[in-house]
Amino acid sequence: MVQGIRYKVQGSKTSTVPKPISVFGEKTSSPQSTIANPKSLRLGLFGGAFNPIHLGHLRAATEIQEAFSLSRILFIPTAVPPHKVTWNLLPFAHRLKMVRLAIAGHPFLKASDIEKKRGGKSYSIRTLRYFKQTFGPKVELFFIIGIDAFLEINTWREYCNLFKLCHFVVMDRPGYHRNRIQEFLLREIDPDIIYFPKENRFLHPSGLSIYLFSITLMDISSTRIRRLRQINQSIRYLLPEPVEDYIIRRNFYVP
Repeated sequence: MVQGIRYKVQGSKTSTVPKPISVFGEKTSSPQSTIANPKSLRLGLFGGAFNPIHLGHLRAATEIQEAFSLSRILFIPTAVPPHKVTWNLLPFAHRLKMVRLAIAGHPFLKASDIEKKRGGKSYSIRTLRYFKQTFGPKVELFFIIGIDAFLEINTWREYCNLFKLCHFVVMDRPGYHRNRIQEFLLREIDPDIIYFPKENRFLHPSGLSIYLFSITLMDISSTRIRRLRQINQSIRYLLPEPVEDYIIRRNFYVP
């Protein structure tokens, strides 16, 4: 625990915070019921380099879409990453094409080229504001992110304002303890965040939530796929077959 910060845990005997309320404003003893039965349209935003997209991305998106009753999930390839080295990053058009090949035929998964159309560096705060302005209050936004990236969110532009625009779905990964999330949120985001341990949910003072969500763990990464290509080994069964064919036909990721 960070010295000097009071950690509010909802439901503990010493807690003085109010009784649980749902993130959507309806009083309930089980906010999860509103997750399974939403009263609004919900849009998931899944950003990343997707260099390349792989089965781990697709499985995570599918599980999150079902668990949070999302109307759809948008895969948003980064055009100009603010933080990542870009020397081995394929041009945006190829990464977008691979995303479209990967999700073809899936009714809940779509691709967005907004970060290319907008131009400039791909700051998440700009993307969120765009979707917020485009859809207005009728749509709830769920920002999907891995726990490793989430623990670096304090390096992002206007990071504190992100939590006023959308819910977060933070995907668990091996080697990252949830206590790190608790300490990080209180220290870097807001000391008045409330924790609901039974739901693995943190409630931000804005009324929006940060959900910790366990996905099926698949030992697949874009980095591993690129490395396998560099040493002339197979990448089969790590990504959709159309994406594999696209990479091989164009001789991507080889020295």
